[in-house]
Amino acid sequence: MELKKQQQHDDEQEEEAGAAAVEEKKAASSVRALSSSFRAAATRSLSSLSSSLRWDRGADDAAAEEEAELTWAAIERLPTFDRLRTSVLSSETVDVRRLGAAERRVLVERLVADIQRDNLRLLRKQRRRMERVGVRQPTVEVRWRNLCVEADCHVVSGKPLPTLLNTLLSLQQLLTTALGFSRRHAKIPILNDVTGILKPSRLTLLLGPPGCGKTTLLLALAGKLDKNLKITGEVEYNGANLSTFVPEKTSAYISQYDLHVPEMTVRETLDFSARFQGVGTRSEIMKEVIRREKVAGITPDLDIDTYMKIMGLDICADIIVGDIMRRGISGGEKKRLTTGEMMVGPSRALFMDEISTGLDSSTTFQIVSCLQQLAHISESTILVSLLQPAPETYDLFDDIILMAEGKIVYHGSKSCIMSFFESCGFTCPERKGAADFLQEVLSKKDQQQYWSRTEEIYSFVIVDHFCEKFKASQVGQNLAEELAIPFEKSEVHNNVLSSNIYSLSKWDLLKACFAREILLMRRNAFIYITKAVQLGLLAIITGTVFLHTHMGVNRAHADYYMGSLFYALLLLLVNGFPELAMAVSRLPVFYKQRDYYFYPAWAYALPAFILKIPVSLVESITWTSISYYLIGYSPEASRFFCQLLILFLIHTGALSLFRCVASYCQTMVAGSVGGTMSFLVILLFGGFIIPRPSMPTWLKWGFWISPLSYAEIGLTGNEFLAPRWVHITMSGVTLGRRVLMDRGLDFSSYFYWISVGALLGFILLLNVGSAIGLTIKKRTSRAIISRDKLATFDQRGRDTSKDKDNKIPKLQVGNALAPNKSGTMVLPFTPLTISFQDVNYFVDTPAEMREQGYKERKLQLLHNITGAFQPGVLSALMGVTGAGKTTLLDVLAGRKTGGVIEGDIRVGGYPKIQQTFARISGYCEQTDVHSPQITVEESVAYSAWLRLPTEIDSKTRKEFVNEVLQTIELDDIRDALVGLPGLSGLSTEQRKRLTIAVELVSNPSIIFMDEPTSGLDARAAAIVMRAVKNIANTGRTVVCTIHQPSIEIFEAFDELMLMKRGGELIYAGPLGHHSCNVIHYFQTIDGVPKIKDNYNPSTWMLEVTCASMESQLGVDFAQIYRESTMHKDKDTLVKSLSKPALGMSDLHFQTRFPQKFAEQLKACLWKQCLSYWRSPSYNLVRIVFIAISCLVFGALFWQQGDINHINDQQGLFTILGCMYGTTLFAGINNCQSVMPFVSIERTVVYRERFAGMYSPWAYSLAQVAMEVPYVLLQIVLVMFIAYPMIGYAWTATKFFWFMYTMVCTLLYFLYLGMMMVSLTPNIQVASILASMFYTLQNLMSGFIVPAPQIPRWWIWLYYASPLSWTLNVFFTTQFGDEHDKEILVFGETKSVAAFIKDYFGFRRDLLPLAAIVLAMFPALFAILFGLSISKLNFQRR
Repeated sequence: MELKKQQQHDDEQEEEAGAAAVEEKKAASSVRALSSSFRAAATRSLSSLSSSLRWDRGADDAAAEEEAELTWAAIERLPTFDRLRTSVLSSETVDVRRLGAAERRVLVERLVADIQRDNLRLLRKQRRRMERVGVRQPTVEVRWRNLCVEADCHVVSGKPLPTLLNTLLSLQQLLTTALGFSRRHAKIPILNDVTGILKPSRLTLLLGPPGCGKTTLLLALAGKLDKNLKITGEVEYNGANLSTFVPEKTSAYISQYDLHVPEMTVRETLDFSARFQGVGTRSEIMKEVIRREKVAGITPDLDIDTYMKIMGLDICADIIVGDIMRRGISGGEKKRLTTGEMMVGPSRALFMDEISTGLDSSTTFQIVSCLQQLAHISESTILVSLLQPAPETYDLFDDIILMAEGKIVYHGSKSCIMSFFESCGFTCPERKGAADFLQEVLSKKDQQQYWSRTEEIYSFVIVDHFCEKFKASQVGQNLAEELAIPFEKSEVHNNVLSSNIYSLSKWDLLKACFAREILLMRRNAFIYITKAVQLGLLAIITGTVFLHTHMGVNRAHADYYMGSLFYALLLLLVNGFPELAMAVSRLPVFYKQRDYYFYPAWAYALPAFILKIPVSLVESITWTSISYYLIGYSPEASRFFCQLLILFLIHTGALSLFRCVASYCQTMVAGSVGGTMSFLVILLFGGFIIPRPSMPTWLKWGFWISPLSYAEIGLTGNEFLAPRWVHITMSGVTLGRRVLMDRGLDFSSYFYWISVGALLGFILLLNVGSAIGLTIKKRTSRAIISRDKLATFDQRGRDTSKDKDNKIPKLQVGNALAPNKSGTMVLPFTPLTISFQDVNYFVDTPAEMREQGYKERKLQLLHNITGAFQPGVLSALMGVTGAGKTTLLDVLAGRKTGGVIEGDIRVGGYPKIQQTFARISGYCEQTDVHSPQITVEESVAYSAWLRLPTEIDSKTRKEFVNEVLQTIELDDIRDALVGLPGLSGLSTEQRKRLTIAVELVSNPSIIFMDEPTSGLDARAAAIVMRAVKNIANTGRTVVCTIHQPSIEIFEAFDELMLMKRGGELIYAGPLGHHSCNVIHYFQTIDGVPKIKDNYNPSTWMLEVTCASMESQLGVDFAQIYRESTMHKDKDTLVKSLSKPALGMSDLHFQTRFPQKFAEQLKACLWKQCLSYWRSPSYNLVRIVFIAISCLVFGALFWQQGDINHINDQQGLFTILGCMYGTTLFAGINNCQSVMPFVSIERTVVYRERFAGMYSPWAYSLAQVAMEVPYVLLQIVLVMFIAYPMIGYAWTATKFFWFMYTMVCTLLYFLYLGMMMVSLTPNIQVASILASMFYTLQNLMSGFIVPAPQIPRWWIWLYYASPLSWTLNVFFTTQFGDEHDKEILVFGETKSVAAFIKDYFGFRRDLLPLAAIVLAMFPALFAILFGLSISKLNFQRR
């Protein structure tokens, strides 16, 4: 039941639903976001706090005082740990861990009325409490001198892309380097001789354009730089070098990438983070404070005592984090979670990388306010990198570090920076944000507008000149003098620099990891239940195929018993494949937490192993209890349990194997290949496909290294040495013994226990190997650079006075948002208005809210939204996080996949029809989803190719693409690979600009942009907004949600729609000159504070309309808006726009898509071709796999396919085993490899399908067709390596038939993998379905159970199995015509052709039918793949 609730929540939870659901809890957790120096916990929404409930303690009452003293005396007598967790609340002693949610909320609401005032008050109270007993906070001073960081890059010709060819060349060069030969490489500087100092109690802002080295500096200071980078210079904490302590535990680096376990809730994520990081020196300080208070006779402040302890115990809300496919918390909330995850630890130095991405300016201001107070009062050392700090946020900082081109341009007090630039000849204009000015003054394109020495001729001042001027300035000299004085170590607190790698004891680490693993298993219970049910179904099918009533205790049926035992082992091995997908999907978060020293690899690996033991037990019991007596094995109970034990061990071993493979392969594609390769070796040497006596002598040792061999020895001995097989004798040997001798498994009964011991050994070995792999493997990638780019670097190094941006087209100098009219290409379009009246949106109430007492079945996220967006008008949609901005855009754009939409939406006065609307609209989503293996230019060109109408020729289209690239300033990185977010390719801001370019190039009439400037620095945001403004000026309708606009960007908008939390409108009208209309509207409301001079109107507007202000004023801004004349005017306007204008016809297109099907297919093929060529992890790896497999098969089955070498039935069984193995392994490898590849691309397809770029059938056909050349390459390897080595006949007919069958077989396995991904919500479920298909294929292939022996009720499944047709064609074409060759079978002589027909049921006369059926399977799977892509959508919006 719990699982269903969770799934329902996953499917339907919206950003705003989450916000509404936990609004009260947010108030409880708000101030904890960065405030407490003891358990600082950065959490969610700092933007709305309810007014505090004042608490009358009755302190005047003497009796109450006496009672309080007695209570505290009782607390002091408690053991230390309990004393730390106990406090007084409402005159009662309470364990703060056991407080209910309501009590916690009341407590925190009482403490916190206003974040900027009360957070400060709380920190001061905490500090006073410590000071009055003489306890001092530990502090950290960070210094760095002459710090240089270089990257070692591999130089390639042409574009620096990871194509199959470049990868091969890179591997060859690695080999030549290992052999001592030279290689082509270059060192690229990232940081260039930087020096500085960070002092405690100072909040420092790190500014600079993207790519200037901010992240590298933060990582270097936190001691977390990649080991592949070359680092010189020194970094010191309190005078101690990084190598003398553990910097990861002393400081915290907060990444710009949000990596979290998607199944865990925010509360759980922060709770586990706090648990792993411990409290460090804080617990010691806390104990000391309590001890000294007791000695001094001081009674602690009740509020503060409880508050300090409660901080780490009630963290955030019960909403899952989610990912691309599962809707969880919003992007801004994820960013706060990333910050909070590290803040809950004991670190005294914080390095924060772009923490404001996706947050509105009001929330950013409040977070930085808390950071400022944390720095000043708790004496923390904090360095924060921000992209677009608003002026009021900028003012909170004490110091500034300004970077450019890997150098520090300025490092000192904020108060001196403007005078420094004035001394260089540059002045910041009024109403210009200081942070924006500082970034733009270093840019070639923007510098001139700030030149203040009008009497002098301006020439561009390069970064090196600024650096020299800074060193000569007073601030620079003061910095040098300060660094020259050694740090006074006597002042350092003993415990401030952590020498322990982990915060907890080994036992506590293990307990924490166990708790998390249990939680994740509960969340993924659906997967484990599915696997158990699947196994039960397969057990029933297998039991009824090998039904004991059809099988006797004789030589002929002995092979079927043997086959059934082998099948059970095979099935349990294959059942481990989904473990690979689950293990790989969790690796990115594991690597992050391992590198932060949350826990060691063994503490992560051990629970993963131990907690899977019950899973293995349940699945092996399910299988054995159903199949054992159905098949009719020996009836003794002891033998039942002996078989159960072996099957349990092999299943545990399979799970351990795939976890081990995941720990070394790291990616899903490489893991699939590694898993299949391990599977291949285990199965081939397992003694069933090729018996031990038939193996080449020099490879017989392989039998003893396969776990499957020991499992077979155990299972076959357990069965065939049973009493019922001993009664019958053949040639003086018991029947059971004879069967074992034929298979090379003739061992004594005590070998059963040797097998059990060996399997236990393998399990132990694999788990130790997994832990070692997780410990030693690093996620690294090799940097590559083209010769041209390298030459640019060299040139810049030699002549710094030259313009580094000389390849970028010059934009006009002047206001960053001034329209750029010169030479703009405008393609023809129809200006359109979108109007909407009384729009409501409902989703099913999440399970968590129902549990908290919410009665309604539906949750309303939008409330009667009425408005219109008109051509040529740039409209802003604003509101705090959770107000419903993205929801409204999704509803208007038709992007919602669930929920109920009410209201009237019209385009050009006609009702909106989604199919035609997609043609004339563009939507820049908040999440930047792009194909990872194509370049920036190709992404934009592809969008233009498919979305511009056919009337526009290719030359015009190309010019338009170039103009868009130049406008959004992507021209310089046009050849860069997009890559995967957080792992490779473009940075966050480059990805955001690409998202905008991809939509702009489609020439839409209406453009929706969800946070287009989120993740961009101030200058990049200005560039993007200038482009957006230019587009609006051409007569298009443009709507943007925006979080942190500068004054300049905000006032570039013409109209504003402002929403409050809960999805209600509180303003909809024009901005006016310098935002005068908005300011006037809100200032006329009684009690609303006036705006300060030069204050950002957007920030002021969000502050004065927040929930706490509403509560304080006792007003409802939504009600005020509904009663205003503005609302009436808007209603009148919408009604007039809801009717078509004279001469305006409804939108109509002759075709559904802009391009014809052939052109769509051509474009999709072009993109797929590039993606495949640049995916060596997929294509190169599987080609290498097939080559190695061919060599292994060729060596093991050397010349066994030669008809002259086949003399008895065992010879035929062996060669059939070879054919079965070859097809099965090549097929499974292709199927497993293609699934993650298609899965990554699927999210891109969803976006492109919504945009109406192409028919899903065009994409599906291109994806399917692109596999054919790579399959043919694999076939060439099979035909020229394995075919001659195994000794098959070299006749044209037989060669052709073999080749044709292999082509069809590999294609149907590939298309099956694609189909599985398209039919399932995620790759884990796809893996489970695929493994079920493999096992059914195995059973019904005609190898384990020949067709004549399959019961009539299952024979249809035999004919439905593609593998049975493959083996039929293989056998009948190779040996079905051998009527003259006679062999000895079961004591009688028969021709090979007759035996094949009688025993296996393979008929040569069915060859034409078999050839047609073989071609039909890939066609069927490909069609089902196309159908699923066109009809199903597993994204939840």
